[in-house]
Amino acid sequence: MASFILKNSVSILKNYIPQTLNTLKSAPTNHKRLFHLSPCLEKVVSFNLSDIGEGIREVVVKEWFVKVGDSIEQFQNICEVQSDKASVTITSRYDGKITKLYHKIDDIALVGSPLVDFEVEEEEGSESSESSDSSDSDKEDKPKVVDTKPEIKDQSDIGRTIALATPAVRRIAKEHQVDLTKVPATGRGGRVLKGDVMEYLGQVPPGTNIPHPTLLNNKNTASPTLTPPPADRTEPLKGVRKAMSKSMTESLKIPHFAYSDEVDMTKLVEFRDQLKNVAAEHGISKLTFMPFCIKAASIALKKFPILNSSLDLENESVIYKGSHNISVAIDTPSGLVVPNIKNCESKSILEIAKDLNALVQRGRTGSLRPEDFANGTFSLSNIGVIGGTYTHPCIMAPQVSIGGMGRTKILPRFNEKGDVVKAYIMNISWCADHRVIDGVTMASFSNVWKEHLENPALFLVSN
Repeated sequence: MASFILKNSVSILKNYIPQTLNTLKSAPTNHKRLFHLSPCLEKVVSFNLSDIGEGIREVVVKEWFVKVGDSIEQFQNICEVQSDKASVTITSRYDGKITKLYHKIDDIALVGSPLVDFEVEEEEGSESSESSDSSDSDKEDKPKVVDTKPEIKDQSDIGRTIALATPAVRRIAKEHQVDLTKVPATGRGGRVLKGDVMEYLGQVPPGTNIPHPTLLNNKNTASPTLTPPPADRTEPLKGVRKAMSKSMTESLKIPHFAYSDEVDMTKLVEFRDQLKNVAAEHGISKLTFMPFCIKAASIALKKFPILNSSLDLENESVIYKGSHNISVAIDTPSGLVVPNIKNCESKSILEIAKDLNALVQRGRTGSLRPEDFANGTFSLSNIGVIGGTYTHPCIMAPQVSIGGMGRTKILPRFNEKGDVVKAYIMNISWCADHRVIDGVTMASFSNVWKEHLENPALFLVSN
């Protein structure tokens, strides 16, 4: 019986194979293209936003360098994101084509969530292509994965509309957080003028700015008196303001106490003027009082290390920091940020000045890095550049102390002979964590700091 079945099978194959070959030879060319030696080896992968450190959990997408349909390579820039501390450029980990962008400009992206989708070439035999080899019954048994992230339907919306305006007008708009694209323009060719921004903010009466003749519609010119007042707007907290909200909430859980004093800066004013030429030779174009204040604080911290510490509540202990990484408040277009200068205990005044100028420059251009904010141990803030005399600065947890300097003013004072002389007076306000620091320690620290500023020659003999 087996021999009979075998003979019949051989006979069927002999007749079937020639017929199949003839059919393939006579088939049209476009039909032949349907036959492949291997399956299509392309797949779509999602590129997730990786952890960029410093406990950052969300960022704001500031700029896209790619669009849907672009083919990019590994390490090519994809986008720039802004955290509450710094700007970071995200680069690609794949070679492939962009098929989807998940966020518009100014959207918030969470760490671990998808940024873009890539169409990449998959190597033959990889496990991800197994779905193309599975049977229909297997596909029915497998649950479908639903993409819960809403897709941006109109990818052309991803971009920033630029309004015509001068730099001065843009600065005013930035100070008042006004979107220039929403301000009715009255300038020539649709340019937004300063008066347009003032009218939008309600600082001048509606209709004050008359549109340029090129913008007037001859058929229907609206009466300026009918212009509606600016509407209220709601803006979510993000970036620096969101970080400030969180950090100040934590700060005010600390029991603060304050101590204030005044410093005679007269000798330091003369000393700084003598060093300006030397500073210029070292590439320091601007020498302010702040490097001297930072170095004086570092000298005082060596004598009172409790102010350069942090409190570990869980273990009921104090952690004394070895380095003096002094944080400095800097006013930037995005808001007030507080990066720090590392290892001030081992740097000279000119080295501190160079590091400070570099931080200020990076802050103004929005290019501060996460490491600029890491591991701060003590803080100084100079409100005097804006105005004011005394302040009550808030401690930046987990630090335990902070100083706020007021404006240096020319005031009358008595000298050693009792004569009235002109003096440069600056006020200082200290705040400290009363759980670990008492008033006597804070006052003693302030006296050492003050002594070096009032007698700058002491910097030469201090380690």
